[in-house]
Order: sequence, then C-alpha cells, then structure tokens
Amino acid sequence: MSRKYEFRQIETRWQQQWSRAGLFRAGGRPGRPKFYALVMFPYPSGTLHVGHGRNYIIGDALARYKMMKGFDVLTPMGWDAFGLPAENAAIEAARSEGQPVHPREYTLRNIRVMKQQIHAWGVGYDWDREIASCHPGYYRWTQWLFLKLLENKLAYRKMAPVNWCPACQTVLANEQVEEDGGCERCGTQVTQKNLEQWYFRITKYADRLLDDLDTLEDWPERVTAMQEAWIGRTEGAEIVFRLESGDEKIRVFTTRADTLFGVTFVVVAPEHPLVAKCAAKMAEPERKKLNDFVAKCRAQKAMQRTAAGDKEGISLGVNVIHPLTGKPVALWAADYALMDFGTGAVMGVPAHDQRDFLFAKKYGFPIKVVIAPKGATLDGATMEKAFEDDGVQVNSGEFDNLPNNFGRAKITEALEDRELGGPTITYRLRDWLISRQRYWGAPIPIVYCANCGAVPVPESDLPVILPDAADFKPKGQSPLAAVESFVKTTCPVCEDPARRETDTMDTFVDSAWYFLRYISPRADRVFVPEDVNHWLPVDQYIGGAEHATKHLIYSRFFTKFLYDIELLNFEEPFSRLFAQGLICADAHQCPEHGWVSEKDVKDGKHSCGQAVRTEMAKMSKTKKNGAAPEPLIEEFGADTVRLYTLFIGPPERDAIWATKDIIGSHRFLYRVWDTVQEALPQIQGAPSQPQTTEGLAEDVKAVRRKVHQTIRKVTEEIEGGFKFNTAVAATMELVNEIKRAKYDSGGPNAAAVLREACESVTLLLAPFVPHLAEELWELLGKNPSIFDQPWPTFDPAACVEAEIEVPIQINGKIRSRLVLAAGATEEQARAAALADPKVVEALAGKAPRTVIVVPKRMVNVVL
Repeated sequence: MSRKYEFRQIETRWQQQWSRAGLFRAGGRPGRPKFYALVMFPYPSGTLHVGHGRNYIIGDALARYKMMKGFDVLTPMGWDAFGLPAENAAIEAARSEGQPVHPREYTLRNIRVMKQQIHAWGVGYDWDREIASCHPGYYRWTQWLFLKLLENKLAYRKMAPVNWCPACQTVLANEQVEEDGGCERCGTQVTQKNLEQWYFRITKYADRLLDDLDTLEDWPERVTAMQEAWIGRTEGAEIVFRLESGDEKIRVFTTRADTLFGVTFVVVAPEHPLVAKCAAKMAEPERKKLNDFVAKCRAQKAMQRTAAGDKEGISLGVNVIHPLTGKPVALWAADYALMDFGTGAVMGVPAHDQRDFLFAKKYGFPIKVVIAPKGATLDGATMEKAFEDDGVQVNSGEFDNLPNNFGRAKITEALEDRELGGPTITYRLRDWLISRQRYWGAPIPIVYCANCGAVPVPESDLPVILPDAADFKPKGQSPLAAVESFVKTTCPVCEDPARRETDTMDTFVDSAWYFLRYISPRADRVFVPEDVNHWLPVDQYIGGAEHATKHLIYSRFFTKFLYDIELLNFEEPFSRLFAQGLICADAHQCPEHGWVSEKDVKDGKHSCGQAVRTEMAKMSKTKKNGAAPEPLIEEFGADTVRLYTLFIGPPERDAIWATKDIIGSHRFLYRVWDTVQEALPQIQGAPSQPQTTEGLAEDVKAVRRKVHQTIRKVTEEIEGGFKFNTAVAATMELVNEIKRAKYDSGGPNAAAVLREACESVTLLLAPFVPHLAEELWELLGKNPSIFDQPWPTFDPAACVEAEIEVPIQINGKIRSRLVLAAGATEEQARAAALADPKVVEALAGKAPRTVIVVPKRMVNVVL
C-alpha cells in the first residue's frame, strides 16, 4: 500500500534531522576541496517575504548541489543589525504599537522571527558561525578596524559640505543618495550641510579598485560597469587661475585644455569656500543676494543642477587671471558646478561647450572661437550653438594651426612648465563619509581632549560599548551626546577629562568585513588569518546588484587594505558574484490611506471604498505587496514554495509572483511522489542500472536515454549560470517520460531502468526540494542523507538518440516529418525526404530546384 505525501510531517522530520546531524557544519569533510557559498546577510528591520526568499533559496540550492559534488561547503548566516534600516523600523514600530520600542529589542525580535522563517523554507546554514553586527563581540572588531585605518592614515576628520537627510536627521555618504537626490532609506530630498565628520580615504585605492575589475571575470558585467562608472577615472589637466587681488588660487579640472584660450569666465560651486569669502567682502544688498542664491542651490538636488536646461549664476565681484594670457576673467558662482565633481570649479568656454554657450548668451559673456573646422572660420558673434567637434587651434597664440588633439597636449605641457597646471587624473569617487548622527550604530572609538586633541581609544579598551539611550530618536545631532555617562571619560594619553565622539559608524562599515568574521566568529582577534586564507576568497557570493556602488565596493576596499597590512593573502573578497533579479507583485495605492495590502482590495477598491491605483513593483514593506511565506508553506509546503521560486523564471531577471500559479509546482511534487511510490513494487531488488538495454521495449530505452540526457542538462544548467528554472523544467520532462513507459516486459533490466530513473530524479531534485528528496531516497532503500551521495553522472553513449524526427518543409512550409537514424548522413536525409509521399505529390514528376538539409534539424525542398 503506497504512502500519502504528508509534506508537513516530512518537512518537519528532515529539518530536525539536518540540525541533529550538523549537515551544514563546515570543516567536517576532511580531504574535500573547500567551497564558500555566501548569501548577503539581511537587515533585521522586519520580517521576510517571498521576494527575500529567492536569495536564500538560490544559495541553499547551490550549497546542497556543491555538497553532492564533493565539496566541503561553508554556508554561514548573520545579521546586518546596526544602522538606519533597523533604527527607522524600530521608530515606525513604536508608532504603530503605541509604545516605545528600543532598536535592540526590535532587532533581536526580528532576528528570532527571521531565523524561524529561514528554517521553515528548509534553508540550511552553519548556525554555529552566526554573527550580528550589533553584538559587542562583533563591533569590537569593527572599532579595531577603524583604529587600523586611522593608524595607516586612511581615517581622518574634516569640515566639509555633506549630504543631510532632514527626515533621518543624519548625514549620508554619496553612495547613499539616489540619482533623483533622495535618501536611499526614506526618499526625502537630501540637502547640504557643513559639518565636521569622519571619512575613510577610499580614494587612495581608486586605481586598484578600478584596475582589478579586470580580474573579476565571474562578476556580472553590469555590476563591474557600475563600479567603473562610480569610480569615474578621467584623464585631463589641472589649470590654476589666480585671483586678481591676493595670492589665492582656483584649480580647475578639464578634459579640454585645448580650449583654454577660449575661456571668458570661470564658475565655482555655490558651496566652494571662496564663495563665502567673497560674500563677506560684499556690501549688504549684494551679500544677501549671493547668500540667497547659495541657499537656493543647496536646496536643489545634484541631478537637477546638472540636467540640461536653463542654468543660473551670480557674480562674485572678483576676477581671476588667465594663466597663459595674463588677462582678467570674471569669476562667478553657478548652480551647475558641484563640489563633489572635479575641483568644484569650471572654466567657461562658450564657443566650444553648449552649456557654457547658453550661460554666456544669458549673462552676456564674450564668445571666443579657439578651435575651427579645418579650412573654415567661425564667428563667435554669429554662432547659434557651440562647436564641440575636433578641428584646428585658432586664436591660441603659439599653438595656432595645431590639430586640437595635439594642441591639448602641448598646452598642458606649457602649463606644467610654468607651474600653472599640468596633466592629472580625477575621479568621481569621493572619500567615504562614515559618521552618522544616529544612535543605533557602532560608536566611533575616539575621545577629544583639550590637551591632546582627537585621541584613539586604546585597543585594550575596546569595545566602546553602545549605552542604552532612553531617547534614541534623531534630533540633528547624535542622541549619544545627551548620555552624560557615555560622553564623559578620561584622555588615554594625559588622563585629563575628555569627551567621547558621539557619532556612530555607517552600517556599511559593519558589512564591509563580515564575510571574514564568519571564519572565526568567536576568536579573540579580528579573525584567524590562517583560517581566513584557507576559506577565502568567497567562491560564490549571491546578492542584489543594487549594492554595486556601496557594499560591494566597500568590501573590496577593506580587503585590499587588510592585504596591505599583511593580514590577508588575497586582494579580492568574492571570486564569483551572482546578482539575482527582484520578485515583483501588484502594489495598490489608495488616495486616502496610501499603500495598502492586497487583502484589503476587492474589485479595484480599498475597503474604505476608494478606488486604488495598481502598479507592478518589487516586493517591499513600503508598498505592502510582499507575500508572507508562512501561509504558503502551511498550505503547500516548503518544497513547493522553493520549487515555484526557482521555476518562476531566469534567476538573474526580475520575476512576477502569482500565488495562484503555485499550485502547478505543488501538483508536480505529488506527481513525483506518486511516480516513485508506484515504482517501488517493480524495483525491489533491482540494481541501480541495467546490465544491457538489448531486448528492452523502445519506450523503456527512451526512458534510460532521457535519464542521462537530463543529468547532463541539469548539471550544465546549474554550472552555467544557475539556470534553475530550465533545470527544473528538464526534470519535469523526465518524470513525464518515466510515467509514459511500460516496464512489464524486459525483466530485471527494465526494472533496473526504472530504478535508475527514480533514483536519478530524486538526486536531481534534491537541491531544489530537499525534504521530498530525502524522504524518497529513504523509501528507495538508501541511507540518508541524500546530500552525502555523489551527484549523478551521465553516460555520453546513453544520451545518443537511436532515431530522430525532423520536419520536411516544401518551399519553407512544414508539410511532413521524417524518422531517421540518429547518425543519418545528409545524402540519406535528402533521399528519404524526396521519397516522402507528400514531397512526391508536390514535385509531380519534376526535379526540385534544390534540397537544403540542416543535419538533425530539418529538410527543405524548394520546388
């Protein structure tokens, strides 16, 4: 009597068994090659939805596959627990719950729930290595790394204009400001503020970060392209313009030194220090006008200031001196000049730059032509647009008549000879701003002493413990400033009273090195180098491409730094990177209640009666369109949810989640269960492969052929880019083939083919639906765990088709089909096609014009 597929009991049983057996405990398979499979650790700022599950299920399927391929697999998990995501979520939770919720309490509560969700998916990790960045045992070493960067002059403090989020009440790194100028966490428009902050000198590594992208052959091209663009290496020239009065100099970066003689104005960013100095010397009406202009520009987002369209500027009331002609040039402030690009100063060449041309027309600056088309002349007074093409130098003194590309180099040389500039390289990348005026983060290990200045906390005094702040809500300065017991301390050098730094570190500092701590998570040092150098680099990293210019570039920077101080013997942290696509679903917006859950929407209306606007969007807590996994696992089982998640589409692409379609995956698992159950009486005592296929029925031979073809297909699809969807589809085809065949005749060899097919299906499905596979493996009389079994291999000879069917086209339209021997020659295929009754009828006794044979694909007869 066959057993019923009781998926709930089966899944509970095997999850407990894996935990008892330590299936995912790394290092327990001596002699095997290592494989470090890592999924980006999550923010515990809420619970998980099925969109998150795609990441973890892909990682789990890979880890289980690699176990079966003979690797000692390390697959750990932890929590990116500090920072804005968790703190903002705690504040929002306090609002909804009507009582204070401390970020620590909220974070730890979420971690407990998320672990349960991960466990329910059947996703396994080496939980003995679990870390949380908010634990003192972890952030002690985050602080230690800060001190090492400080010791190597890669951490410093300076006053500078910074990105400020008015809603989050904290500064943001450039990487944390979206292209539209919004905060990446809350979407509020970011403004600029002058603050003294801590930075990491990531720009010192700009060339290495850029050049070593060439070594990352197994990273998605779009991710390396994003990093390349973000680093933004540009070769050009630096040109020095001296103020007409005084010794102050303005340095301009340009890629068009050939246009230097056409400069008729210079503009600086409104945030440039020189603007404030000029304002201080102005009379009150002009000063107010300038300050109002600066305030207006500061309130605008960078994209708006640099976009095509009307540009605004204002005179600073002073001139600069042209470095080669010695003539005065007007100095203005303009909205399109940005402090975080180049030097914050731009030379205006209206004849050869369209933006400068429009600015000059608006404000009446001269337009001087210095590059002309070969054999032609241009008149600045009559030009309707800038001439931006290559040409010949004119009105450029000693450089006249040179091709402008050559002139560019010669003018740069002349500037260098006169110590007024020279060739240089600039980068879009800016130093990493790591100070945050928020509570929930790792304290920066610095004290300020009236005698000694900024003093690092001694390593022996780490960690600097984050205190329990009664009021942690953002106020524009760190809440820690109000915690007297934290702020007041003594100087480690002179022992006089001192005060602690009250800013905390950006959460991306915590995540820039977490993959190293997994290796020795309880060690009384940052990590054990010998062990790290064994397991690293990470063999396969899995996570979203949205981290390309944040976490992924910061991790590369930290790894290179640790290599430089001889703690690591590798320079890149992640050998391979896979960026999974997003899971999307309908999101509903009510005019009165904002984003609302789908359960509250019926017939296009919210429960309040208002019509909703529906859009397809990535699953998120904000848009309330994330499907919780628990109800689906309860109704259909974890294996069904896993299978649907993997089958939904190519994993590197975005996919649309439709809960109604999950039933198809559920039915398939029942079909697999029934197939094996029905086969059990026939395969008792049969070997795992036939001695011969001679004498077997054709449908049984077809099953064996399909088995080996499917093993080849599934293996290639997993190895060739995680094409789990097509791997699952191939296995579905195999199950259908098994069900079609009749095994009554053929004796022991037919039974062996059926056993081989059932075992192969079970092994091939194991990484995807592990609970079902473990249960079936045991029913097949095998010892658990299936993940201790080798991955099946295919016999190339068994994959060969005995016969193939090819279509016959007549004048390009399919009219008949041929059954040929798999090894038929082109001449044999041609002869068989011409003998086909439908072709004979169409030819009506005439010879064909031509016969085109595409081997094993088709025959086309042209009349």
